[in-house]
Amino acid sequence: MTILRVTALLPGVQSCPSCNRALHYRPLAGSDHQNFLRSAPRRSDRALTLQASQAAHQTVMVMTESSELEIGTPAPAFELLEPLTGDMVRLSRFENASATLVMFICNHCPFVKHLKAEIASVAKDFQPKNVAVIAISSNSVETHPQDGPDEMAKDATTQGYTFPYLYDADQAVAQAYKAMCTPEFYIFDQRQELAYHGRFDESRPKNDKPVTGADVRNALDSVLSGKKLSSKSIPSIGCNIKWHPGKEPSYFGVQ
Repeated sequence: MTILRVTALLPGVQSCPSCNRALHYRPLAGSDHQNFLRSAPRRSDRALTLQASQAAHQTVMVMTESSELEIGTPAPAFELLEPLTGDMVRLSRFENASATLVMFICNHCPFVKHLKAEIASVAKDFQPKNVAVIAISSNSVETHPQDGPDEMAKDATTQGYTFPYLYDADQAVAQAYKAMCTPEFYIFDQRQELAYHGRFDESRPKNDKPVTGADVRNALDSVLSGKKLSSKSIPSIGCNIKWHPGKEPSYFGVQ
């Protein structure tokens, strides 16, 4: 069986301005889906997989869709390097936090760059409330050396991050969280069970909406006050995680 990767135009999905790769999001149904598409940038393309079977003489088109952890899922454990300090950081270090925010970000993605200052502000506002904040970069340094540990340490200093910015060298943590794009946000409650997985806010590069972190801020406030969050959330959108060549996870698309 031969597998070819092609790009086809589909409504509602934009290519990454920095690398022209397709962006990914969790699909929504009905009006929520339409509202999301209207809020997304206008340019449209999406990665498709063309699966050609010589035996069956058939062609099947399969869209790549992001996966998600179910609400209530325990946070997958990890131990990762913090390039800025050289320390190894475990999730268990934050087991006494009232809530835990885990973000998959990187250095180069314009969707992350658009939010960096407010991400730092959210952390500074909520860490005094016993919220643990953790950022992880899982991008392959084989294809994107600008996202490597040395540059991560510089970025953490430049942005004034008050939280650990960790390096997922083998991408095992991204796969455990079924992460698809940068940025992507997960909020876990006091038991470190998933309470929220969605966007930061409605702002995107060039859509002229202010960066506020409203969705993440509201979700954190709800978790801290013990309120149950809606099972529906608007997904994050951004550049796909840059997997090591030939090592894309099965949930990323047909291999």
